[in-house]
Amino acid sequence: MNALNILIGLVPMIGWGLFPVLTGKFGGKPINQILGATYGTLIMAIVVAVFKQTPLIGGKEFIFTFISGACWSLGQILVFYAFTEMGVSRTMPISTGFQLIGASLWGVLVLGEWSRPSAKIIGFLSILLIIVGVYLTTYGENKTKENGSSAVKGLLLVLLAEAGYLGYSAFPQAIDVDGFQAFLPQALGMAVVATIFALATKSNRDSKPFTTKSSYTNIISGFFFALAALTYLISARPDVNGLATGFTLSQMSVIIATLGGIFVLHEKKTRKEMVAVLSGLALVVVAGIITAFIK
Repeated sequence: MNALNILIGLVPMIGWGLFPVLTGKFGGKPINQILGATYGTLIMAIVVAVFKQTPLIGGKEFIFTFISGACWSLGQILVFYAFTEMGVSRTMPISTGFQLIGASLWGVLVLGEWSRPSAKIIGFLSILLIIVGVYLTTYGENKTKENGSSAVKGLLLVLLAEAGYLGYSAFPQAIDVDGFQAFLPQALGMAVVATIFALATKSNRDSKPFTTKSSYTNIISGFFFALAALTYLISARPDVNGLATGFTLSQMSVIIATLGGIFVLHEKKTRKEMVAVLSGLALVVVAGIITAFIK
């Protein structure tokens, strides 16, 4: 593992860290946020494909990468709704924790990683640390019945979103395709699902998302997501960082997203809550780094 590969692996951390902060800043409903994010990603994917003169893949490779993007949109829609329940600073550590656990279990059960007994022990202890860290980030000093209800709703939404995120990471690993070739069909999958979602329900149609300003300002957040998505596809390839390391490095975005939610989006925390959040973040990050380097 060389320094260039690590740098490639850290670019998604910046893009995905800023992405939820920007969507929160630009505002709008979840439908506006998912439309802007996916259309911004699709624009970037088209620009990259034209600039690189990347041929459009077909067959199984197109289907799997398209499904990967569709899975992401489904998961991200649920997370946008979780933001409305819990805020960015509470949602992101939970989402990251679930994704790290899901990716680790996928690697062990499906890809045969952590083959040695010592690796399994260290790995599952790391997962336990992630669970503890996530729990700490949800700490609320002034709990009310309403806050508790919102937290439960948000937690369930993030848990359901994990299935989509797992599909986003797993499907490209089932085929042999270059990251640049996968990018456009993946972005198409994202945009198609977002468009269907915009038209699927009466409440979405009544909000007129295609003529709402926030749908278009959120395209900027989509550019940041696109940068992260492209470099993640490259980072996760076996000849660069691999799925486990590439994914874990990208999930360090939780630091930027959580602190951005607190300091940029002004999601208030008491002193005790801030200590709990920082402690939880530290556990998630340390455990995530450990899982990345288990052989």
